[in-house]
Amino acid sequence: MTDGTNPPSNPQPEPAPGSGGFGPAQGGYGFPPAQPGGYGFPPAQPAQPGPPIPGGYGYPNQYQQQPEPTAFVPAPQPDWEAMADRSEEQRSRRRMLFVSLGVVGALLAGGAGWYFFAGQKDSPDNDKPPVASGSPSPSQSAAEENSATVPNEPTQLRDRANNGTPVQLAMNPGVELVKMENRNELRLKGGAESFAQGNEQAVDVTKSFTVTTRVYSVTETGTRMAISQGDGVSYSFELGFEVVSGKKSWVFRVQTGEKGAAATAQQVVVEAPEALKKWTQLTGTYDAEKKTIALYVNDKPAGQAQISGIWAGPGPVQLGRTRHHGIWSGSFVGSMDRIRIWDKALTPEQVAVVDSGKLSSLGKPKHAWLI
Repeated sequence: MTDGTNPPSNPQPEPAPGSGGFGPAQGGYGFPPAQPGGYGFPPAQPAQPGPPIPGGYGYPNQYQQQPEPTAFVPAPQPDWEAMADRSEEQRSRRRMLFVSLGVVGALLAGGAGWYFFAGQKDSPDNDKPPVASGSPSPSQSAAEENSATVPNEPTQLRDRANNGTPVQLAMNPGVELVKMENRNELRLKGGAESFAQGNEQAVDVTKSFTVTTRVYSVTETGTRMAISQGDGVSYSFELGFEVVSGKKSWVFRVQTGEKGAAATAQQVVVEAPEALKKWTQLTGTYDAEKKTIALYVNDKPAGQAQISGIWAGPGPVQLGRTRHHGIWSGSFVGSMDRIRIWDKALTPEQVAVVDSGKLSSLGKPKHAWLI
């Protein structure tokens, strides 16, 4: 180990001129002085006169004079202490630079955050509570938002209109909710347990309203009502399929008298020659100002009727059945989806786009299920 400098050199004495490096020399390193001839050879004889021969091996005193070797001069060594000082100074400058950049970044981030929250002060979403730890992720929230049922209530159809008080529909054992590729549909098997019932009325029938649903019937006999309202002695309105005067028909019917008598029922009927196993959009409207009801099939007008008004019987909205003379009847057999109710009478021009799904021009429905 050294301190960075080479140790002092100890040059050996140069051989005597003309000795060739191997002649007699003073003893050294513990050896006696060399004898003439050296190494057991006899002494060299004097050279005979003759022409000079360039110096060569075996010809004493005839070598050309060689330049003396240059003494070794050690290479200059760096100033290690100065270099260490400079390195430490550079590291200190870098540390200071990183600290400065961190402070600037923190200030910029804080300013951006303040600007963001200040800019959101007047946002309509500002009143929403922050998402707490353990809350559903955005993907979970989106899935729940598009769910056909109430969260944690798989037998409750969710009212997706979010317009006022929601009406949830409780499904009974004779009903099956089936998830299709991009929608959900309700399948009803028919019978006493094949229905879904709301927790309250969906519409005030004394005022204008529109009710619509898409149906897929698998039977063409009897009375098969897709949607109605009322659980007293009679329905207030009903919409679905019925054989009328021996003809398969689509029907929208309302009750004008509190006794539920056939004489006080008013209806619009249109033949349904292709009702079996075919998706059909049914829409019924009531215009309280004009006192008219109208029926639309696949968004096209099917007829209308003048009435005196609709009797507001008690009881909630029903899917898959209706109330006649104090008993349940009209069990629907098939599927349905796209159920909506507006608290206004849609015009023919508005109804014309119901099945297309382009409902922005119609305004938000009051209630909606399976959309």
